[in-house]
Amino acid sequence: MHMSARDGKSGFRTAARRLNQAIERGGAMARPRVPLLSTERIADAAIELVDSGQAFGVNALARRLGVTPSSLYNHVDGRDGIIELMRGRLGETYLSESPSGDWVEVVTQTMRASRRMYAEHPAIVPLLVGKTITHPVVIASYDRLATALLGAGFPDDEVITVIAILDSFALGFGLDLASPDDIWKPETPTTSLARLLEQAAKGPERSDRVFEIGLEFLLDALRLRLGRLDLD
Repeated sequence: MHMSARDGKSGFRTAARRLNQAIERGGAMARPRVPLLSTERIADAAIELVDSGQAFGVNALARRLGVTPSSLYNHVDGRDGIIELMRGRLGETYLSESPSGDWVEVVTQTMRASRRMYAEHPAIVPLLVGKTITHPVVIASYDRLATALLGAGFPDDEVITVIAILDSFALGFGLDLASPDDIWKPETPTTSLARLLEQAAKGPERSDRVFEIGLEFLLDALRLRLGRLDLD
């Protein structure tokens, strides 16, 4: 079949155009629509890693994400930065809502949310308590507590102390949910303890009851403290 010079040029241009289109389509497909790494994805993977019981570290996290350790450093400031990302991610889940009501309600809602956060991620707690808190979401939660306590009448020089007491309370009872059903098991005769243990609730029911009663004790003590301050 005879092909003219014009037909040859036209065919060449058509083939070249199709080739360019194929290359462009291939290039577009090769580029991920969602970035391989983000601070949110890093935080979620880190939380999953720690929750699974595996040792936490930059190398272990990189393997879980399928990237090189150096890739993580483009998004976070090393191990401490990853820990703070985890704190912030948990804060967004448990502490982002502003409690409503008076100072008692603010304290109560914050303590319950904090305890739930610690209880559902107990393996992360040792990592969190060893680092300075900087994440804005978590700082905002503490700021709401401070504002509520100041508004209730606690003096400036006592508010941080009260917050530290409350934080330790929530932290301790968060870890308490990981305790065995039988916390005390006397193997020798006791005057009162064994009898009381037989009557006591166990497991999550015990932990929930103790937390709520303990929170009432704390609130009663804080009310008493406010009353004394009013008398001074």
